[in-house]
Amino acid sequence: MRIPKLDKNFQPFIRTLEEYERDVAAAEHTAEAAIAVKRNGDCYYVYRFRAFSDGAGQDMRNCLIAERIAKTILWTAGGYEIAVAGNDVIYDYIKRAYCAGGARAFDAEFMSGVYEQPFRVVKMRMDEVPQSEIRTVKAGGNLKGCRIGFDAGGSDRKVSAVIDGTVVYSEEVVWHPKTTEDPNYHYNGILTAFQTAASKMPRVDGIGVSSAGVTVDNKMMVASLFIKVDKRKHGDFLKNIYINAAKEIGNVPLVVANDGDVTALAGSIDLNDNCVLGIAMGTSEAVGYINREGGLNGWLSELAFVPVDFNPQAMQDEWSGDRGVGCKYFSQDAVIKLAESGGHVFEENATPAEKLKEIQALMEQDNALARQIYEDIGVYLGYTLPFYLRFYEVKHVLLLGRVTAGKGGAVLLESCKRTIAEEFPALKGLDISLPDEKNRRVGQSIAAASLPPDIA
Repeated sequence: MRIPKLDKNFQPFIRTLEEYERDVAAAEHTAEAAIAVKRNGDCYYVYRFRAFSDGAGQDMRNCLIAERIAKTILWTAGGYEIAVAGNDVIYDYIKRAYCAGGARAFDAEFMSGVYEQPFRVVKMRMDEVPQSEIRTVKAGGNLKGCRIGFDAGGSDRKVSAVIDGTVVYSEEVVWHPKTTEDPNYHYNGILTAFQTAASKMPRVDGIGVSSAGVTVDNKMMVASLFIKVDKRKHGDFLKNIYINAAKEIGNVPLVVANDGDVTALAGSIDLNDNCVLGIAMGTSEAVGYINREGGLNGWLSELAFVPVDFNPQAMQDEWSGDRGVGCKYFSQDAVIKLAESGGHVFEENATPAEKLKEIQALMEQDNALARQIYEDIGVYLGYTLPFYLRFYEVKHVLLLGRVTAGKGGAVLLESCKRTIAEEFPALKGLDISLPDEKNRRVGQSIAAASLPPDIA
């Protein structure tokens, strides 16, 4: 097994899961179990597995694995109800975790906000377990007319003016949305970007937005981008922030999409193929997916909260309170964590974005510690992609985001491919790639421009 040299306690969840499955297969007393997560329209994602029988002396092991699986499904497909079938001990454990004050109370509250209804955990008989269902939603790829594409990142915002598929203007502007309490700062930054791009074209036929968080009907239901803003005072303002900014440009079509899905769309357009998993490593981890039909599954794909590391002492996510989840392994936080583990000392008042730039500058000088940081992130990814592939049908993995910029991205990619080739030889043919430097930095805003429908 490959071990990240700067994180020797890393325990890939996929290996823990595989060991559990082998031990269950060899055990005498086992039973079928299922976890079914329901989202809008009574649409379910169902995960069936064999578990040790209740009372067989492996109850806690069952529970720990099942809880990680339930969380994975919840943040992959989304939902407001978890149904557990086939194992009463697992049901009781998950129900306690998702109650007020429980270990996963954040997850329950988050999903309640997304789906605007109470979150619950219910018991289900095995003969009641439904089938999984996917409802494909068409995604972008429209290029006619004069379009604005906007990508709201945690460290910078990018905007492109696109005319009939050709970029006539693009820019990146540093901003600090995750540390700013005034919602007008965010609104003015968004509006300024829209206006700048509009000034470069004779008219505006549509505006597409790529934004971290969960969107419903162009409204930001939940967004870590605005984490410092008081939601009780400014919740409606934030929910409609893109809608209101677009109105100041004119009565034009607006489409707001999750930045992970726009990442995947950018990859699908570039590759001219489907079954694309896009992973943007920036302020956090943003993931999206274009399925075999060339559309979206209607899933959240918020893999920033999906388990990566089974080490109980893994780095804690300050927002969800959970440990070992993707946002601390595929983001600027991962770079900072590993740098500090390797003995690097940052300036006391440096922002996370400034710390990332510092390590990237060292990487350009072929600094040994910087290189090790990117190699270790590649190891993380090499063990995590096989777990993701249990939930997504993937032909291509596209890596984007500021963390992958410069020499570090190539080191990360090579380390990931080597990990997969050595540890998961059946997947060694998986296409994993980085776009060129220009597309890596502004590709999402260009893909976002293709989101609104073509003009008649």
